[in-house]
Amino acid sequence: MNVSDFLERHYRHFNARETLAAARSYKDLIEQRGGRMMVTLAGAMSTGELGLSLAEMIRQGKVHAITSTAANLEEDIFNLVAHDEYRVIENWRGLSESDEEALLEEGFNRVTDTCIPETVMRHIEGRLTKLWQHAADSNQPRTPAEFMFELLDDPELPQHFQVPRENSWVAAAKDAGIPVFVPGVEDSTLGNIFTARVIDGTVAGHHAMKPGTAQLEKLAAWYRESSQQHPIGFFQIGGGIAGDFSICVVPMMRQDLKEDVPLWSYFCQISDAETSYGGYSGAVPNEKITWEKLSRETPKFMIHSDASIVAPLIFAYVLGL
Repeated sequence: MNVSDFLERHYRHFNARETLAAARSYKDLIEQRGGRMMVTLAGAMSTGELGLSLAEMIRQGKVHAITSTAANLEEDIFNLVAHDEYRVIENWRGLSESDEEALLEEGFNRVTDTCIPETVMRHIEGRLTKLWQHAADSNQPRTPAEFMFELLDDPELPQHFQVPRENSWVAAAKDAGIPVFVPGVEDSTLGNIFTARVIDGTVAGHHAMKPGTAQLEKLAAWYRESSQQHPIGFFQIGGGIAGDFSICVVPMMRQDLKEDVPLWSYFCQISDAETSYGGYSGAVPNEKITWEKLSRETPKFMIHSDASIVAPLIFAYVLGL
C-alpha cells in the first residue's frame, strides 16, 4: 500500500481526517485549478530534515514560493555540509542541566533531539562574511536567501557536502527559480553574526542586507503577477513571522494600496498551538476573514499535530506517492 492509499484507508477522523482533507484540497488547487502554493516554514523544520520531501515538492512544481524563518534557511545549509557531524540524543527529555552544559562545552547547540555543531556555523560564517563585505562595499544589497543562493554557487562548497544536494530545499528553490522570502533575519545564528560583523567593522554596514520591508515589496509584486492567472494557496508550517509576514501581503495590497487582488484561495496550517486569547498562531482560520486574508469560501484546514510527521505525509499525497 502506498502512502496515498494508506491515508485514504486509515485517516478518517479527527486530525487524521483534517490531514487527508488538506492534502486532497492542496492537490486539487495545483492539479485541477491550476493554482500556485506559498509554503511557510517556522520551527526547526530544516534541522528535522524536511528538505527530503519539500525539495521534491519544489522540483515537481507543487511549491511556487517559500517564506522561511532565517533559522530554517541557514539550518538547511548547515545540514547539507555537516550532517555527519550532528549528534542525535534519543533520551533528550531526560537531559539534566549538567548534561546541557557538557553539550555546550563540546561545541553543540541542541534543537530537541538534534545537536548542531558550532563548527559548521563558523564554517559558513567565513564564506558568507566575504559575500556580505562585497555587498556592502559595492552597495549591492542582497536578501538572506540571495546570499545563500550565491553561497551555493561557490565551486569549493560541494566538496563539503555530507548529504546529497537534492536533500536541500534551499538548493531546490534556487534551481527552480522560485522566490524565497526571509523576514526577521536577526532572529537567527547568521543574523546575529552579521550584526556582530557590522558592529566590529568587518562589514561596512547594515545596508548589505535587504530588510524585510523590501522583501514584502517583492512579495507583493510576485503575488500581483501570479494572482492574475492563478489562484494562490497558503500552506503554513508552524506559526510566527514566516506565516504572519507573508499572509499579510494580501490585506496590505487591498487595504493600503487599494488594489483589487484576490484573497488567498486555500489555507492550511499545521501547528501545536491551541486557540487562546491573543494566541495568533493558534487562531482558527475563520479569524483571518476579519483581516481580509481569507474569504468565507476559501478551503480552510487547521491540523493540530507535529509538522515533522504531518507535512511529509501531505507532500507524499500531493506527489501521488
